[in-house]
Amino acid sequence: MNKQVIFQDWGLRDYQSAWDAQEELLAATVARKVQNRQAAVAEQLPTNNYLLFVQHPPVFTLGKSGKPEHLLEDEQKLEQLGIQYYKINRGGDITYHGPGQLVGYPILDLDNFRPDIHWYMRTLEEAIIRTCADYGLEAGRIPGMTGVWLDYVEQKNPRKICAMGVKASRWVTMHGFALNVNNDLAFFEYIVPCGLEGKEVTSLAKELGHSLDFQEVSQRLKAHLADLFEMVFVEESLTMPTV
Repeated sequence: MNKQVIFQDWGLRDYQSAWDAQEELLAATVARKVQNRQAAVAEQLPTNNYLLFVQHPPVFTLGKSGKPEHLLEDEQKLEQLGIQYYKINRGGDITYHGPGQLVGYPILDLDNFRPDIHWYMRTLEEAIIRTCADYGLEAGRIPGMTGVWLDYVEQKNPRKICAMGVKASRWVTMHGFALNVNNDLAFFEYIVPCGLEGKEVTSLAKELGHSLDFQEVSQRLKAHLADLFEMVFVEESLTMPTV
Protein backbone atom coordinates (compact mmCIF):
# COMPACT_ATOMS: atom_id res chain seq x y z
CA MET A 1 0.00 0.00 0.00
CA ASN A 2 1.34 3.40 -1.01
CA LYS A 3 0.74 5.96 1.75
CA GLN A 4 2.83 8.67 0.16
CA VAL A 5 0.63 11.67 -0.62
CA ILE A 6 1.53 14.44 -3.04
CA PHE A 7 0.58 17.71 -1.36
CA GLN A 8 -0.13 20.99 -3.14
CA ASP A 9 -1.45 24.31 -1.84
CA TRP A 10 -3.09 26.00 -4.81
CA GLY A 11 -3.86 29.28 -3.07
CA LEU A 12 -6.81 31.09 -4.68
CA ARG A 13 -8.03 29.14 -7.69
CA ASP A 14 -11.16 29.19 -9.86
CA TYR A 15 -13.61 26.42 -8.97
CA GLN A 16 -13.96 25.04 -12.50
CA SER A 17 -10.20 24.81 -12.93
CA ALA A 18 -9.83 22.94 -9.64
CA TRP A 19 -12.70 20.60 -10.49
CA ASP A 20 -11.21 19.78 -13.89
CA ALA A 21 -7.83 19.04 -12.31
CA GLN A 22 -9.43 16.74 -9.74
CA GLU A 23 -11.29 14.84 -12.44
CA GLU A 24 -8.09 14.36 -14.40
CA LEU A 25 -6.16 13.07 -11.38
CA LEU A 26 -8.99 10.72 -10.41
CA ALA A 27 -9.29 9.38 -13.96
CA ALA A 28 -5.54 8.69 -14.15
CA THR A 29 -5.57 6.91 -10.79
CA VAL A 30 -8.56 4.76 -11.73
CA ALA A 31 -6.94 3.92 -15.08
CA ARG A 32 -3.79 2.78 -13.31
CA LYS A 33 -5.85 0.54 -11.00
CA VAL A 34 -7.56 -1.05 -13.99
CA GLN A 35 -4.22 -1.56 -15.70
CA ASN A 36 -2.73 -3.14 -12.57
CA ARG A 37 -5.54 -5.67 -12.40
CA GLN A 38 -4.64 -6.80 -15.91
CA ALA A 39 -0.87 -6.95 -15.28
CA ALA A 40 1.40 -9.44 -13.62
CA VAL A 41 2.26 -8.56 -10.01
CA ALA A 42 5.84 -7.63 -10.93
CA GLU A 43 4.55 -5.16 -13.52
CA GLN A 44 2.01 -3.37 -11.32
CA LEU A 45 2.65 0.29 -10.45
CA PRO A 46 1.59 1.98 -7.20
CA THR A 47 -1.34 4.36 -7.45
CA ASN A 48 -0.80 8.00 -6.56
CA ASN A 49 -2.50 9.87 -3.72
CA TYR A 50 -2.99 13.64 -3.55
CA LEU A 51 -4.05 16.25 -1.01
CA LEU A 52 -4.92 19.63 -2.49
CA PHE A 53 -5.58 22.73 -0.38
CA VAL A 54 -7.27 25.66 -2.10
CA GLN A 55 -9.40 28.76 -1.65
CA HIS A 56 -12.02 29.68 -4.22
CA PRO A 57 -13.54 32.95 -5.39
CA PRO A 58 -17.20 33.12 -4.23
CA VAL A 59 -19.07 30.08 -5.57
CA PHE A 60 -22.12 27.95 -4.70
CA THR A 61 -22.01 24.24 -5.51
CA LEU A 62 -25.04 21.94 -5.57
CA GLY A 63 -24.45 18.24 -5.00
CA LYS A 64 -26.19 15.56 -7.03
CA SER A 65 -28.71 14.90 -4.22
CA GLY A 66 -29.30 18.60 -3.57
CA LYS A 67 -32.46 20.58 -4.20
CA PRO A 68 -32.23 23.59 -6.55
CA GLU A 69 -34.74 25.47 -4.38
CA HIS A 70 -32.10 25.61 -1.65
CA LEU A 71 -30.49 28.34 -3.73
CA LEU A 72 -32.48 31.36 -2.56
CA GLU A 73 -31.48 33.77 -5.36
CA ASP A 74 -31.82 33.35 -9.12
CA GLU A 75 -28.73 32.89 -11.23
CA GLN A 76 -29.05 36.40 -12.69
CA LYS A 77 -28.77 37.87 -9.17
CA LEU A 78 -25.75 35.66 -8.48
CA GLU A 79 -24.07 37.01 -11.60
CA GLN A 80 -24.69 40.55 -10.38
CA LEU A 81 -23.17 39.62 -7.03
CA GLY A 82 -20.15 38.01 -8.69
CA ILE A 83 -20.94 34.55 -7.36
CA GLN A 84 -20.45 31.50 -9.56
CA TYR A 85 -22.83 28.52 -9.39
CA TYR A 86 -22.14 24.88 -10.32
CA LYS A 87 -24.15 21.68 -10.20
CA ILE A 88 -21.57 19.02 -9.41
CA ASN A 89 -21.14 15.29 -8.92
CA ARG A 90 -20.34 15.03 -5.22
CA GLY A 91 -22.77 13.89 -2.55
CA GLY A 92 -24.62 16.38 -0.38
CA ASP A 93 -26.70 19.47 -0.99
CA ILE A 94 -25.73 23.10 -1.59
CA THR A 95 -22.78 24.88 0.00
CA TYR A 96 -20.63 27.96 -0.40
CA HIS A 97 -16.89 28.37 -1.01
CA GLY A 98 -15.03 31.64 -0.80
CA PRO A 99 -11.79 33.37 0.17
CA GLY A 100 -10.75 32.69 3.75
CA GLN A 101 -12.27 29.20 3.70
CA LEU A 102 -9.89 26.23 3.72
CA VAL A 103 -11.05 23.75 1.09
CA GLY A 104 -9.38 20.35 0.99
CA TYR A 105 -9.54 17.91 -1.90
CA PRO A 106 -8.05 14.52 -0.97
CA ILE A 107 -7.71 12.35 -4.07
CA LEU A 108 -6.83 9.11 -2.34
CA ASP A 109 -6.88 5.52 -3.45
CA LEU A 110 -8.55 4.09 -0.37
CA ASP A 111 -7.09 0.69 -1.23
CA ASN A 112 -3.85 2.30 0.02
CA PHE A 113 -5.51 3.15 3.34
CA ARG A 114 -8.83 1.46 4.08
CA PRO A 115 -11.57 0.85 1.48
CA ASP A 116 -14.45 2.11 3.59
CA ILE A 117 -16.27 5.36 2.75
CA HIS A 118 -17.87 5.62 6.21
CA TRP A 119 -14.44 5.33 7.85
CA TYR A 120 -13.02 7.84 5.36
CA MET A 121 -15.68 10.47 6.10
CA ARG A 122 -15.42 10.02 9.87
CA THR A 123 -11.62 10.31 9.66
CA LEU A 124 -11.85 13.57 7.70
CA GLU A 125 -14.27 14.84 10.35
CA GLU A 126 -11.89 13.81 13.12
CA ALA A 127 -9.07 15.85 11.55
CA ILE A 128 -11.33 18.92 11.58
CA ILE A 129 -12.43 18.22 15.17
CA ARG A 130 -8.79 18.07 16.28
CA THR A 131 -7.98 21.28 14.42
CA CYS A 132 -10.84 23.07 16.19
CA ALA A 133 -9.56 21.70 19.51
CA ASP A 134 -6.18 23.28 18.78
CA TYR A 135 -7.97 26.63 19.05
CA GLY A 136 -9.93 25.74 22.17
CA LEU A 137 -13.19 24.89 20.39
CA GLU A 138 -15.05 21.68 21.20
CA ALA A 139 -16.44 20.40 17.91
CA GLY A 140 -18.05 17.11 17.02
CA ARG A 141 -20.63 15.21 15.01
CA ILE A 142 -24.40 15.28 15.01
CA PRO A 143 -25.93 11.88 14.11
CA GLY A 144 -27.34 11.86 10.60
CA MET A 145 -25.62 15.12 9.64
CA THR A 146 -22.34 14.96 7.75
CA GLY A 147 -19.72 17.52 8.69
CA VAL A 148 -18.42 19.09 11.88
CA TRP A 149 -20.48 21.11 14.35
CA LEU A 150 -20.22 23.24 17.48
CA ASP A 151 -22.78 22.74 20.25
CA TYR A 152 -23.22 19.21 18.96
CA VAL A 153 -24.26 17.66 22.30
CA GLU A 154 -27.04 19.79 23.77
CA GLN A 155 -27.79 21.35 20.36
CA LYS A 156 -29.30 24.53 21.79
CA ASN A 157 -27.64 26.47 18.97
CA PRO A 158 -25.82 23.97 16.74
CA ARG A 159 -23.45 25.68 14.29
CA LYS A 160 -21.76 24.02 11.33
CA ILE A 161 -18.11 24.92 10.95
CA CYS A 162 -17.11 22.43 8.24
CA ALA A 163 -19.10 20.99 5.34
CA MET A 164 -18.19 17.78 3.51
CA GLY A 165 -19.13 16.10 0.27
CA VAL A 166 -17.23 13.42 -1.62
CA LYS A 167 -17.35 11.28 -4.70
CA ALA A 168 -15.59 7.92 -5.05
CA SER A 169 -14.88 5.76 -8.07
CA ARG A 170 -13.25 2.34 -7.60
CA TRP A 171 -12.29 3.53 -4.08
CA VAL A 172 -10.59 6.66 -5.42
CA THR A 173 -11.97 9.82 -3.77
CA MET A 174 -12.43 13.41 -4.91
CA HIS A 175 -14.06 16.60 -3.60
CA GLY A 176 -13.75 16.77 0.19
CA PHE A 177 -14.23 19.35 2.96
CA ALA A 178 -14.58 23.09 3.49
CA LEU A 179 -13.50 24.50 6.85
CA ASN A 180 -14.70 28.01 7.61
CA VAL A 181 -11.71 29.96 8.89
CA ASN A 182 -11.85 33.69 8.07
CA ASN A 183 -14.46 33.69 5.29
CA ASP A 184 -17.42 36.08 5.03
CA LEU A 185 -20.42 34.15 6.36
CA ALA A 186 -22.93 36.58 4.82
CA PHE A 187 -22.83 34.58 1.59
CA PHE A 188 -24.56 31.67 3.36
CA GLU A 189 -27.68 33.84 3.59
CA TYR A 190 -28.30 33.23 -0.13
CA ILE A 191 -28.70 29.46 0.37
CA VAL A 192 -30.08 26.84 2.73
CA PRO A 193 -26.63 25.53 3.72
CA CYS A 194 -26.36 21.79 3.10
CA GLY A 195 -30.15 21.76 2.82
CA LEU A 196 -30.58 22.12 6.58
CA GLU A 197 -33.32 24.56 7.52
CA GLY A 198 -32.81 26.59 10.69
CA LYS A 199 -29.17 25.58 11.23
CA GLU A 200 -26.48 28.22 11.56
CA VAL A 201 -23.06 28.32 9.92
CA THR A 202 -20.02 29.59 11.80
CA SER A 203 -16.26 29.99 11.39
CA LEU A 204 -13.15 29.86 13.52
CA ALA A 205 -12.87 33.64 13.28
CA LYS A 206 -16.45 34.22 14.39
CA GLU A 207 -16.18 31.85 17.35
CA LEU A 208 -12.83 33.24 18.52
CA GLY A 209 -13.61 36.88 17.83
CA HIS A 210 -10.60 37.53 15.60
CA SER A 211 -9.04 36.51 12.29
CA LEU A 212 -6.61 33.61 12.33
CA ASP A 213 -3.31 32.95 10.61
CA PHE A 214 -4.67 31.00 7.66
CA GLN A 215 -1.42 29.16 6.93
CA GLU A 216 -1.13 28.11 10.56
CA VAL A 217 -4.62 26.58 10.42
CA SER A 218 -3.69 24.84 7.15
CA GLN A 219 -0.54 23.36 8.67
CA ARG A 220 -2.37 22.14 11.77
CA LEU A 221 -5.06 20.45 9.70
CA LYS A 222 -2.48 18.94 7.37
CA ALA A 223 -0.63 17.47 10.36
CA HIS A 224 -3.81 15.92 11.77
CA LEU A 225 -4.64 14.36 8.40
CA ALA A 226 -1.12 12.92 8.22
CA ASP A 227 -1.45 11.43 11.69
CA LEU A 228 -4.92 9.94 11.21
CA PHE A 229 -4.33 8.51 7.75
CA GLU A 230 -0.66 7.65 8.41
CA MET A 231 0.24 9.73 5.35
CA VAL A 232 3.77 10.60 4.27
CA PHE A 233 3.65 13.90 2.41
CA VAL A 234 5.65 14.52 -0.72
CA GLU A 235 5.59 18.09 -2.03
CA GLU A 236 6.24 18.17 -5.75
CA SER A 237 4.95 19.76 -8.91
CA LEU A 238 1.59 18.42 -10.00
CA THR A 239 2.09 17.31 -13.54
CA MET A 240 -0.77 15.10 -14.57
CA PRO A 241 0.30 11.45 -14.21
CA THR A 242 0.39 8.96 -17.04
CA VAL A 243 -1.12 5.55 -16.62
